[in-house]
Amino acid sequence: MPISKQLSEYLKRGSWIRNLFEEGQRLSKESAEPVYDLTIGNPDLEPIQKFKTALEHAAGGNVPGAHKYMANAGYEETREAVAQSVGRDAGLDGCSKDQVVMTVGAAGAINVALKVLLNPGDEVIVSRPYFVEYQFYAENHGGKVVFVDTKADFDLDPQAIEAAITDKTKVVLINNPNNPSGVVYPQQTLDEVGDVLRRHSAGREAPIFLLDDAPYRKLVYDMDLCTSSLKAYENTLFASSHSKDLGIPGERIGFLLISPRCQGWQRVFAGMAFANRCLGFVNAPALMQRVVASLQDDVIDLDWYRKKRDRIYSALTELGYQTPYPGGAFYLFPKAPGGDDMAFIETLKAKRVLVVPGTGFGQPGYFRIAYCVKDETIDGALQALAAVMRK
Repeated sequence: MPISKQLSEYLKRGSWIRNLFEEGQRLSKESAEPVYDLTIGNPDLEPIQKFKTALEHAAGGNVPGAHKYMANAGYEETREAVAQSVGRDAGLDGCSKDQVVMTVGAAGAINVALKVLLNPGDEVIVSRPYFVEYQFYAENHGGKVVFVDTKADFDLDPQAIEAAITDKTKVVLINNPNNPSGVVYPQQTLDEVGDVLRRHSAGREAPIFLLDDAPYRKLVYDMDLCTSSLKAYENTLFASSHSKDLGIPGERIGFLLISPRCQGWQRVFAGMAFANRCLGFVNAPALMQRVVASLQDDVIDLDWYRKKRDRIYSALTELGYQTPYPGGAFYLFPKAPGGDDMAFIETLKAKRVLVVPGTGFGQPGYFRIAYCVKDETIDGALQALAAVMRK
């Protein structure tokens, strides 16, 4: 076999989202009929004008050494801008460039964090439903994922997390706002999770870390600021990117921030910078670092997403679909009528509507809709969803 057994197994499990996205491209080539693709969180909204202006300035500026190697952690001015913005939003004093590593997207940030924290056999607690790549990321670094259930409304369940903690537990990985459900975890819930981890960290050589995957943190529609893991627990690593809040997923620019309240944060930060290099990222893209430094408090048009959220949520509930209320991100996660999500997505596919089965997120019986698409795509999909529900 020319590839490793582990990777062969990964290819079998694959990525539901990418596979269905490619299926949509295939269907589009086979027929002129429209395909209503709601599978991938690929923003249809163009980046804000400030991004384009900053990009033109950064690309056209005559800055000596602009394309040379840099420190693995990234440019100091960009890291400082990130630290000040995140710290201000979290109400956290002491954040500085010394706690920030610029990364190749949030995925790069999570892999850096897990590389730093995990020994072979260490356990990573993940709550269902979860982003499909988490298990791969943990196994990349010798970790073992332990899955726990959330509450009926997909809020985190602190008791379930506590019951899963063992002497092997090293990381609790959360995603707020959540992909695929769009649920924003209440601050009280995050505080309760923090209390659990604080209690179980007492007496250990190293604490249990909370790793928050937060690329949707600015995409919240019913509050001014997203709830904060950094407020809730001192031993928190915060991974994010500008893929969603600036609408630039293809640019792969993100960051990993460790709380200045974290036990031994200096040593962890040194590990973060080194892991960024030895994992092969080396550093985040230089041009994008210079661009986003001045855009830390900017965000795309939230009203554009909010109107789509409100429209499709109202339409689905009126049709009889049961779905948790999505306070953030740009996804809905309804129950599949009949309970069989795999059969349901095939029924929709026959009507040229593509959604992702909940099975791919560890939550069978549901399906995910990405509403960051054109209105005509939503129009066609809602007609098919109505027809399927009537049938």
